[in-house]
Amino acid sequence: MRRFLLILVLLASGLAGAAFWWLEQPLTMAGDSVDVTIDPRTSARGVADVVARSGIDVSPLLLHLWFRVSGDARQIRAGSYEIERGTTARSLLRKLVRGEESLRSLTLVEGWTFRQLRGALAKAPDLRQDTAELSDADIMERLGRMGQHPEGRFFPDTYSYAKGSSDLKLLALALRTMDRHLQAAWENRAPDSPLRTPQEALILASIIEKETGIHADRALIAGVFNNRLRLGMMLQTDPTVIYGMGELFDGNLRKKDLQTDTPWNTYTRAGLPPTPIAMPGRESLLAAVAPASTKALYFVARGDGSSAFSNSLDEHNRAVNQYQRKR
Repeated sequence: MRRFLLILVLLASGLAGAAFWWLEQPLTMAGDSVDVTIDPRTSARGVADVVARSGIDVSPLLLHLWFRVSGDARQIRAGSYEIERGTTARSLLRKLVRGEESLRSLTLVEGWTFRQLRGALAKAPDLRQDTAELSDADIMERLGRMGQHPEGRFFPDTYSYAKGSSDLKLLALALRTMDRHLQAAWENRAPDSPLRTPQEALILASIIEKETGIHADRALIAGVFNNRLRLGMMLQTDPTVIYGMGELFDGNLRKKDLQTDTPWNTYTRAGLPPTPIAMPGRESLLAAVAPASTKALYFVARGDGSSAFSNSLDEHNRAVNQYQRKR
């Protein structure tokens, strides 16, 4: 009997040792990495089969047995994973349970138009192009914002996404992020702000974003535009004219362009344009609702990225002569 028990113990120890050895051996695969995509509600056996079919030389039966013995079979998460050379059965399960998906990233740049955003989505690696054949209006409907213009509605930031993820999912995240930042800015607006709605704040912020990239000038430019809105003056800002021209703009803004009416021409129409003209960042949102206290009604680019501000038209004309006409 003792001899029999000893044999059982030795066999059990051998099996345990073999199992431990197998768990710690790097899985054999073709190439330096293999992509594994697990769909929602896939069983543990199904996951083992997917792994084996993906290019990893492993027994799905043994892998499934390991998933069950570990006690984590039901904790495996759906997603897209990049399994790198050197991965063991143990580390594979840990990755799947933690949901450590292979991620890519896309940066949406402050001041981009929706057209530029869509161009970036189309070029993003491993991002599923669900919007490729959709119109702008169709995209907004898919995002639950039917009838809303897409311009300026997406927050510029760097977003991570899983390989094979939908571009609609990324847009939805950027949309919610803008909603959050816009609401936070609106709640901190100045008591005497001439802006009546968060949408107006978004429109003005987009103009500020296109007018300057200089942090120190944003609040002052916002102050000029807020002053003009209070007085009922035309905003007369070139970026809105350029936006209204669309593809007709060739890089050179002419006098006739300033005189050609479009819904976005703030030289021919009073007040704010009907929509934003770009994606504003957080600083422009805050500047729009809480501008610098200034009496300035005019500003002109100095040519070095900064602006010169003036309280009167005569002072402004002198600044134009100094910084623009002579140049």
